[in-house]
Amino acid sequence: MTAIQQNPTTPRSTPSRLTRLRQSDLWWSFKHHPSAIIAAILLLVLIVSAFLAPLFTVQNPYDLASLDLLNAEIPPIWMDEGQWPFILGTDVQGRDLLSAILYGSRASIVIGAASVAVSLVIGSTLGLIAGYHGKWADSLLMRAGDVLLSMPTMLIAILVSALARQLLPPYLREVGASGVIVFAISLSAWVQYARTVRAQTMVERNKEYVQAARLIRVPTWRIMLKHILPNTTTPLLVTATLNFGLGILIEATLSFLGVGMPPEQPSLGTLIRIGNQYLFSGLWWIVLFPGLQLCLLVVSINVLGDWLRDALNPKLR
Repeated sequence: MTAIQQNPTTPRSTPSRLTRLRQSDLWWSFKHHPSAIIAAILLLVLIVSAFLAPLFTVQNPYDLASLDLLNAEIPPIWMDEGQWPFILGTDVQGRDLLSAILYGSRASIVIGAASVAVSLVIGSTLGLIAGYHGKWADSLLMRAGDVLLSMPTMLIAILVSALARQLLPPYLREVGASGVIVFAISLSAWVQYARTVRAQTMVERNKEYVQAARLIRVPTWRIMLKHILPNTTTPLLVTATLNFGLGILIEATLSFLGVGMPPEQPSLGTLIRIGNQYLFSGLWWIVLFPGLQLCLLVVSINVLGDWLRDALNPKLR
């Protein structure tokens, strides 16, 4: 009998995305970077615990009806006057501090991520237009960016947030506080994305594949989105990661100054502002633990951003 031979033209199975990721230089760099591994694990724990807070916290700190003033100013559980289940103690309103920190972390993370997403979309769009079309569009958009960069980001955010609070009706000030903060942060943060995409677009628009797409009359929007934009993902990813931590810090600063999240919906900055008022009265835990949570959150993001910038830099490979 003739042996059955395998057809040499049978196509090989293509590796999955997970397999390609494990074989990539980026994954190799991550495995050999202890600081990035620790930062990634810490960031994952902080984010998961913040979004799953309703499952294991003892109260909803946003529900004022659940607060009891008899439980106010209880120290952490390892101190003599500590009480279960208030592990990190309570604040002056009887709010469980651990619950408030987890809920506040969720608010800060959502605002930071939303500000990055809005800035990324606006900046990438305007950067593509300025870099691809050039001429008056480039001059107009970049001069507008220069004007915004001439003013500190924090100052713009404070002015926009304070102005919005005065213009909005009273019943919308508390509800729309997070949206106002996202808009205030994004108003100046988009410039960095726009400049990054513009520089890369000016390089890519003169290459052969873009010229070929023009010759076969591919729509301009398709050339920008399908051909040019994917080549800008590496610097955009690094910028977005670093700005994520910066957005959380700006939100915390605005809330600390009293123009951010309201006390009824505390973020980490609001908790630090409240605790700062009682720092020298012996209630040190009200400001210490939210500040430590904010520090861990931002440091872990920045460490990941620094690693990502080095890992994606071909000059450092």
